[in-house]
Amino acid sequence: MSATDATSTVHAHRSALIHSLGDPAKLGIENSYQYFDDGLLVIEDGRIAAVGEAEKLLPGLPAAAQVTEHKDSLLCPGFIDTHIHYPQTGMIAAYGEQLLDWLNNYTFPTEQHFQDKEHAAGVADIFLTELLRNGTTTALVFGTVHPESVDAFFEAAEQRDLRMIAGKVMMDRNAPDYLTDTPESSYKESKALIERWHGKGRLHYAVTPRFAPTSTGEQLAVAGQLLGEYPDLYMHTHLSENKKEIEWVKELFPERSGYLDVYDHYELLGERSVLAHGVHLSDCECERLAETDSAIAFCPTSNLFLGSGLFNLPKMEAHNIKVGLGTDVGAGTSFSILQTLNEAYKLMQLQQEKLNPFKSLYLATLGGAQALKLDDKIGNFSIGKEADFVVLDYNATPLMSYRMAQAKELEERLFVLMTLGDDRTISETFAMGRSVHQR
Repeated sequence: MSATDATSTVHAHRSALIHSLGDPAKLGIENSYQYFDDGLLVIEDGRIAAVGEAEKLLPGLPAAAQVTEHKDSLLCPGFIDTHIHYPQTGMIAAYGEQLLDWLNNYTFPTEQHFQDKEHAAGVADIFLTELLRNGTTTALVFGTVHPESVDAFFEAAEQRDLRMIAGKVMMDRNAPDYLTDTPESSYKESKALIERWHGKGRLHYAVTPRFAPTSTGEQLAVAGQLLGEYPDLYMHTHLSENKKEIEWVKELFPERSGYLDVYDHYELLGERSVLAHGVHLSDCECERLAETDSAIAFCPTSNLFLGSGLFNLPKMEAHNIKVGLGTDVGAGTSFSILQTLNEAYKLMQLQQEKLNPFKSLYLATLGGAQALKLDDKIGNFSIGKEADFVVLDYNATPLMSYRMAQAKELEERLFVLMTLGDDRTISETFAMGRSVHQR
């Protein structure tokens, strides 16, 4: 169908549609999603106005509504990346190291250049373009220690009207002089960035101590102070990624009972706290994460790439811990959430566990939104939510097209998308109902 009035605020997209209703581990597979083989997604003023069977909804559309058909495609909510480093875009696929050496040899020298705002702006543009090419519409993002890096990122995200979360890294020890701040400067600079950006449009600020080894107790206390002053801020850091890292934390904080207890002591845990990795967590730490309603970002590609270990998703489910999916670029090797799910499936197989495609859908969309405390705004096609969504092409590659022809069930089609899919599978990405990427 073609539009009769280009000024209409009602736009509808007709295609197969799927969205997650909740965690399959809690609801059961059959109750965890909603699917329409011939569906209609109705958008008004950038928000979801209706979703359902096309034949039922089409007659009720305004005469001037625009309707776009997406053939041989599947529409789903925009992907949500709960842990990624935009300054590391230029060092993705850096060879040969595990975490601590990788930071010293690759990460820190790369991040040095982000004191130059023009450089940061150029990388932010490339980074956001890659996210949208891969169907990611929301991300929780590390900047660098430089305020300029955060200003550049937020300016680029605001221009695209994207829901993004980011923060300035806080790092006052165990890093090169050119990348360290102080407790006082990190407080002052973070506070200025919060005042400038937090809650502006679709943007949010995250207090961002890199990880316990690069912050003194004084700086972590300052991070907790900021969270107390602005209760709706996010807290974003790393936790228990690598065994040598964990031993280092014990040496640096001998008075604390473990890695998580360092953050807990400085009041950094809470409903908007997202800790990346959590590969090596004790039962006591899992219990405390659940008690504080903190979330873990599951980053399979980087955990495999850096040889960090295998994330225990069933253990997190048993403890009722919120889990989102993270690409963790640049240790992660792809911006694609689909490719990240491919690696997550394999990682689970190594533990004699299965990752069901409907669980993968949940992790990539609504689960990420819940981990970020944004499920009132994004994550599925509930009425009133922001219309961030992607169009997945069943015929993106010759192999996928051939494989899809053999698929008999929805579960199988989803699994093919999540195993063979990558940026080529994303034919279009929408933010607030507006096209922000076309393949």
